Amino acid sequence: MMDQLKNGALCGVKILDLTRVLAGPVCTMMLADMGADVIKIEIPGKGDDSRAFSPFQNGESAYFMNLNRNKKGITLNMKAPEGKKVFLEMVKKADMVVENFRPGVMDRFGFGYEELKKINPGIIYGAVSGFGHTGPYSQRPGYDAIGQAMSGLMSTTGWPETIGTRIGTPMADYLAGQSAAIALLAALHYREKTGEGQKVDIGLMDAGIASMQVIQPYYLVEGRLPQRIGNRYESNYPTDGFPTKDGQIMVSAANDKLWRAMCRAMGREDLEISEKTATNKERLQNWQWIREQIINWCGDMPTAEAVEALLEGGVPAAPINNIEQVVNDPHTKAREMFVETEHPKAGKFTMTGSQLKLSRTPVTYRTPAPALGQDNEAVYGEWVNMTPEEIAAYKEKGVF
Repeated sequence: MMDQLKNGALCGVKILDLTRVLAGPVCTMMLADMGADVIKIEIPGKGDDSRAFSPFQNGESAYFMNLNRNKKGITLNMKAPEGKKVFLEMVKKADMVVENFRPGVMDRFGFGYEELKKINPGIIYGAVSGFGHTGPYSQRPGYDAIGQAMSGLMSTTGWPETIGTRIGTPMADYLAGQSAAIALLAALHYREKTGEGQKVDIGLMDAGIASMQVIQPYYLVEGRLPQRIGNRYESNYPTDGFPTKDGQIMVSAANDKLWRAMCRAMGREDLEISEKTATNKERLQNWQWIREQIINWCGDMPTAEAVEALLEGGVPAAPINNIEQVVNDPHTKAREMFVETEHPKAGKFTMTGSQLKLSRTPVTYRTPAPALGQDNEAVYGEWVNMTPEEIAAYKEKGVF
């Protein structure tokens, strides 16, 4: 058992992964990083759409390679009668099936949860879609930008003079994928206790809404519609971004004690006793004036000097890093957030590492993202006892 756990906390968990592009693959990547045996199933001859997404290294998509590491790759035409039969045989041995098709697609194939649980009552079925499998919007197409727009995320992102702004990374997709992973692990724990599987239904819009729990009360409690306020917080000031001589800093003096510490760090003890800054309530009301005082202090200072002065004074502060600075940050390197791997075609490839840090069963980067159908023979031989000759014949017929 201990030898197995060296390969991750989820070693031995078998997952059939029908996901593509981002939200679903994020979910299954996280599970694969923790040791699950994830079988990525793709359309023969085409594969995951993200194989064609930039940027490319030696013809291989970095987008695809990042999200599909640690997975085995097979091809399967699930519309073909033979393909349907093979898939259903695999379901008998699986712990989970994860998909991110539009609701109803799997049911039309005959692979919805109600059908699969007849074959395997313990199956855990994970579905990620734009709006979930219930509700009036369930049949709408869902993409990250749509999830961000519909959830309200964009309405509070940006500055007052701009239109609602998409968060720079596909946040709704990531939130939905990570939510799915959490729910699937909860379902796995429940099955360990009861033997019963269940369906996990995650919507991008729902995930975005859930992420705004500290913003929504301004409407729900006060009846006030939250607006775009840039880098400020609705709840306290100064939490904001400020320009420096050579960049920008982010400061979060989020309570009275931290505000007093910031005044001392800036050499502005007079601000501690000002009626305009006495409590958080006054600071929120007078944020523009306070912002001017802070810019007068740091506007001509190098970023590093301003950050160091605040940190020495006990004030939470940081440079607003660009991606180059993040990649080369010593803390980032110590936390192994960028990992160099070897891909058979792309060569040496640096990918984003996992944020999951487990002391006994650390995540591992065992295999690069698979070539299209590279594991057909091994997987079909193990899962459905097919011979190489049978596999070759199915490939000739377009089933694999």
